[in-house]
Amino acid sequence: MKAIVCDQFGAPREVARVAEIDDPSPPKDNEVTVQVAYATVSHAIDLLIRGKYQSDPPLPFTPGTEFVGTILACGQHVRHIKTGDRVMGVARWGCYAHQINVSHHTVYPILQGLEWLRALPLTLSYGTAYTALFWKANLQPSHSVLVLGAGSGVGLAAVELASASGATVIACASTEQKRALAAAQGAQLVLEPNIDLIKKSKAFTKGGVDVIIDPVGAELMEIALGAAAQGAQILSIGFAAGRPPILPQNIMLVKNLTLHGFYFGRYIGWTPSDERIAYEPQMRRMMQTLQRLTLEGKISPTTSRVYEMSELPEALDDLHARQVLHKIAIKLTGD
Repeated sequence: MKAIVCDQFGAPREVARVAEIDDPSPPKDNEVTVQVAYATVSHAIDLLIRGKYQSDPPLPFTPGTEFVGTILACGQHVRHIKTGDRVMGVARWGCYAHQINVSHHTVYPILQGLEWLRALPLTLSYGTAYTALFWKANLQPSHSVLVLGAGSGVGLAAVELASASGATVIACASTEQKRALAAAQGAQLVLEPNIDLIKKSKAFTKGGVDVIIDPVGAELMEIALGAAAQGAQILSIGFAAGRPPILPQNIMLVKNLTLHGFYFGRYIGWTPSDERIAYEPQMRRMMQTLQRLTLEGKISPTTSRVYEMSELPEALDDLHARQVLHKIAIKLTGD
């Protein structure tokens, strides 16, 4: 079969190559073999290839963490899915291949009527936004939410999910096109990433926002802190800007703010203690909820562009240059 293989860490254009490799071995008891149709491309993939992610895979390795595809075989302990089922799921790496063996604990059946490329962004982008907003921050319809990086995969998912819940949503994004998209997806106010967002957010909410969801970090979050209401919650879920923000403790204190460090990897087995089995029931229910919201038209997961396997460096370049909206994907075996 074909796969994208990295023999060493480095710039994707220099180290990622399409190669013929052996098919996976038969799945273990708790595994399934998936014929991968499509897999997403994200900033985390670039870090993984460069050896700058939280953990490094053993070399050589195949990147790719989020996929949709068809079950080819099941281990003997697998009950909730069967051969021939259409599924979506996640792995630590390995998804940029025609086939992959993956733990069945993080593989979810795709509901009838949901196309591959609409299901594809649900697992990671929408899963991260949903668990952060509703599991960690306990978002309520009465809350106001400021979403930083609202043009990103997780940011746009947060805009849609918060809006669908009835919350008041303010979206902050770097380009006019991304701000227009966030408004179309439910944001009641869209803002540029500058100091004016404090005054405008406070005026719109009559005091400040209840929840800030931050996949950006750095200076933008340092500014956005000024828009927080008394007792607000801050969800730190990533540092796309390149560094964590430096938040003054005196402001955190006098405003009674709560800072949540949030890592979705906890729920899908990406921590040293591997807690995926403990969270499996809640995760399955959430994935069903996200699919139903999609089929009901309440959220609109979108894959805006698909690249061939040989085009992974171009896909990452486009992502870094902010030339794409929604999610982008690599085609493995396609439809």
